[in-house]
Amino acid sequence: PYGKNDETMTNLWIALGLTVFAGMATGIGSAIAFFAKRTNYRFLSVSTGFSAGVMIYVSFVEILTKGQEALIQAYGQTRGAWINVAAFFVGIAVIGVIDRLIPEAENPHEPHTAQARAALCEQIGLGTEGRDNQRQQASADTEMNSEENQALLRMGLFSALAIGIHNFPEGLATFLSALQDPALGAAIAVAVALHNIPEGVSVSVPIYYATGSRAKAFLYSTLSGVSEPIGAAIAYAALRVLVGGEGGVIPPQVTGMLFAGVAGIMVYISLDELLPTSRAYGKGHDSLFGLLAGMAVMALSLLLMR
Repeated sequence: PYGKNDETMTNLWIALGLTVFAGMATGIGSAIAFFAKRTNYRFLSVSTGFSAGVMIYVSFVEILTKGQEALIQAYGQTRGAWINVAAFFVGIAVIGVIDRLIPEAENPHEPHTAQARAALCEQIGLGTEGRDNQRQQASADTEMNSEENQALLRMGLFSALAIGIHNFPEGLATFLSALQDPALGAAIAVAVALHNIPEGVSVSVPIYYATGSRAKAFLYSTLSGVSEPIGAAIAYAALRVLVGGEGGVIPPQVTGMLFAGVAGIMVYISLDELLPTSRAYGKGHDSLFGLLAGMAVMALSLLLMR
């Protein structure tokens, strides 16, 4: 018969699969950068705003609520509510410290203007019919501009490292949500994947221009997303060892605090990275339309799941 252990293992594999999907979206961004005939910044603006809308809505309406329910059950109405709020702001503080430790120039979560992104893309021929000629020219210029290329390579590698560090908590958010509720985890995985796509572009473009190697750019871009499932797996294994009860089951009060912290992390990422980046990519109210669409789709999906 299909027992609770079987269901737990099924949810575990689903959670890991969704986290891998979200992390590997950086490779999708790299592929788009190299094979698309033009870079559609308005689409990136709307999709990044959409991702922010999903994250903000699900954080306040679903994840923070789940955390509060678990903590109130464990500690009582008043104390549980206070711990839930405290854990939420601890999550914000953690991702804020991570952001602070990464130099601004190499931090992909510090949004750049659309003009700066467009200029860099033009250098390697994105969005033009003659991009192959420009790539050949870029390769020829490598020897003439070795210092500039080294600086671009350093920027791309540091961007990959920075994204990898940031993806640890994002991977944990996706993994824990999917472990608790696979349908909720799927929605979060899609939101995380959408915002990982432009991050993949930010890694691959400078590395390609510096080395002339599409394979290296794609490799480093993809590796930056691998940290998402790795981070989730390490964190989950550590939690099972450190606080796991009988059979390695994580106590509900720990799960509650983690959910509240994850909600804080997702809100911080949305407000500090996604929305400013969406504004930089788009025109007019593109960012707002994407944000509202993300909230509406998330709200509708949660209603349909009840």
